[in-house]
Amino acid sequence: METRPENALRLGVNIDHIATLRNARGGTHPDPVAGAWAAIQAGADGITAHLREDRRHMRDDDMTRLQMLCLDSGIPLNMEMAVTDEMETIARDLCPHAVCLVPERREERTTEGGLNVAGDHNRITSLVSKLADKGCRLSLFIEAVPEQIDMAAKTGAPVVELHTGAYAHALDAQDGEAAERILKQLKTGVKRAVDLGLEVHAGHGLTFDNVAPIAAISEVKELNIGHFLIGEAVFMGLENAIAEMRRLMDAARL
Repeated sequence: METRPENALRLGVNIDHIATLRNARGGTHPDPVAGAWAAIQAGADGITAHLREDRRHMRDDDMTRLQMLCLDSGIPLNMEMAVTDEMETIARDLCPHAVCLVPERREERTTEGGLNVAGDHNRITSLVSKLADKGCRLSLFIEAVPEQIDMAAKTGAPVVELHTGAYAHALDAQDGEAAERILKQLKTGVKRAVDLGLEVHAGHGLTFDNVAPIAAISEVKELNIGHFLIGEAVFMGLENAIAEMRRLMDAARL
């Protein structure tokens, strides 16, 4: 039996883009809930799904079925959502294990940038409190900058998820200098968050090629990865894609 590092990272698999593929032609196939079950069987530590206001991928019924699957499987469901009254109502009814508050703009292709906790502190703090009262564990998707980290800690949310998109984009652009600068900022942000008593997760844009330096940050407890894994599943199958990502994450911790 393969031995994992003592401080092994958790891997949350985001299944949004199985729904994106389904919605491209309408109908019911491929079913994102079936994809979540496949990810669980492949060893995912959690399932992440973003119910967007425009329902461009996950639908309300998908979230209900996901919650039932995760409860039956003993695997946590992490619902990503915008800070809106509609999403608050849905999350309060659904009661997922975790809720990650994210910024959302209709015109964006995917979530770009972190939540402005400093600019919307009162609303976010209120929502954190209301969902915590329903038993949800709250996280805030933010940039690794001191102001946002400090304000996140004041909301009462126990977790922050640091946005790794800029790091990934810099590497895609073959700008190694920028990537190193952003990586240093992420490491500094992780330390600041931990010093404030926050648990730290990370995600966005992570691939086989760029995950190791992020996974090597020992204080990070969880990575949430979706689009890349679903894309690679076309070529190598979801089980193999998850297994390879976990291998790379574990190797970075040895």
